[in-house]
Amino acid sequence: MADAIQLEKRGIPAAAICTNALRASADAMAKVQGFPGFRYAVIEHPVSNLGVEELRARAQQALPQVLEILLAPSREP
Repeated sequence: MADAIQLEKRGIPAAAICTNALRASADAMAKVQGFPGFRYAVIEHPVSNLGVEELRARAQQALPQVLEILLAPSREP
């Protein structure tokens, strides 16, 4: 999250991906980084123990969100 926010602050479009179980942490990190309301893609939790096909499904879940974030007009913190 912090890396994506730092890129955005430098004018480089970035999209972070977070699992639904970690949304509160992601929102807190965005606030601490001075970018409350930072948009990020949300996928189902967990990810660490998934196989290839399950990871592919999570990527497909994230793709429309990532594209929407990256193609949105410039955002300011």
